[in-house]
Amino acid sequence: MRREKLEELKKQFEELKVVEMQKQRYREKTFLTSELYECRLKCGRVIFREKLLKGKKEGSAAIIFALTKQGDVLLNVEPRVFTKETVALGFPAGYIEDKEDALMGAKRELLEEHGYEAEEMVLLDSFYQDEGCSAAYNQIFFASGCQRVASQKLDKDEIIYPFLVSLEEVFELNRLGYFKGANSKLAIVKAKEYIKRRKSCVK
Repeated sequence: MRREKLEELKKQFEELKVVEMQKQRYREKTFLTSELYECRLKCGRVIFREKLLKGKKEGSAAIIFALTKQGDVLLNVEPRVFTKETVALGFPAGYIEDKEDALMGAKRELLEEHGYEAEEMVLLDSFYQDEGCSAAYNQIFFASGCQRVASQKLDKDEIIYPFLVSLEEVFELNRLGYFKGANSKLAIVKAKEYIKRRKSCVK
């Protein structure tokens, strides 16, 4: 990867780092809540489990590995304030809203976060985010032929710096340790497998 490109990424990370964080008192309206369940198992045992909710919903999400017509991959640099770095590199992603399926959510998030639409979206894999305390079921999509059709349209508390790199640079950034989140790491593995399969089909 070119030194200037890496410097640009480091600059974005530096700008979005948390410089101060204060714990707030409990607010009436919170995004994260939980429910307690008594679960009777077939073997006769009873266990208690707490279910995490995000915005009073399960919190299922779509993650998009998006490849533009020019061959660039769309990445997000955004605050992840509870990580050690307080900033993370990842892929366009977001929660699936009511009356949406995962594909609709993926298309909407790609448009909102980057202003891009894809010619094609293929489901790569699905997985539970944290099956010990959540029903959130995430789906990874490979979006190809992406083209910019609008400007970024983010939520009030959302900050995303777009960062475009080549496919090889994605894999290089992964080797350099820039991707820390499980969602992103899995998206890279699945996208690499898909690209390899697609190339072998063309031959």
